[in-house]
Amino acid sequence: FTDLARLADIDRADLIMVPGGPGQTEAMLAPEFMVQVKLLGEAAKYVTSVCTGSLILAAAGLLKGKRAGCHWAYRELLAAFGAIPDDARVVRDGDIYTGGGVTAGIDIALTIVADIAGEDAAKMIQLAIEYAPAPPFNCGRPEIAEEKTVAAVRGLFARFAEQRRQAIEQLAGSA
Repeated sequence: FTDLARLADIDRADLIMVPGGPGQTEAMLAPEFMVQVKLLGEAAKYVTSVCTGSLILAAAGLLKGKRAGCHWAYRELLAAFGAIPDDARVVRDGDIYTGGGVTAGIDIALTIVADIAGEDAAKMIQLAIEYAPAPPFNCGRPEIAEEKTVAAVRGLFARFAEQRRQAIEQLAGSA
């Protein structure tokens, strides 16, 4: 979190997008970072995240009482901060846009573009980036993947899941 000074230099943002990933837990536990996320998020017209970035928004108090998406393996953790977990790929609740794992980020971005500039603009961007998902396997969500695949991914995520659970228990307990 070496760029906290630069983040603190931002007075306001029309849109804030918080990514998820391995550094998400450490970010949630950095009080100075979280203060800046909360300040920027409260003033932003669009508050967005992808993957586990929604856990940061929730920990900052920006998702209380709101429907929110997250990566499937961590979605239930949103409830600790008063958010309402939603399994949709893109979840919109007012001016808050959240969603599933990494690839949902493109869907979220196109949804926001459609809201800001219209559906035609979003369609042009989709074509320009040749976004036409055609995954080689039908296993991109836990409810359609084989049980052994879901179990293997949960095993890979076990360390992150435990770290996130501990951090959220700590943060939710201090709220």
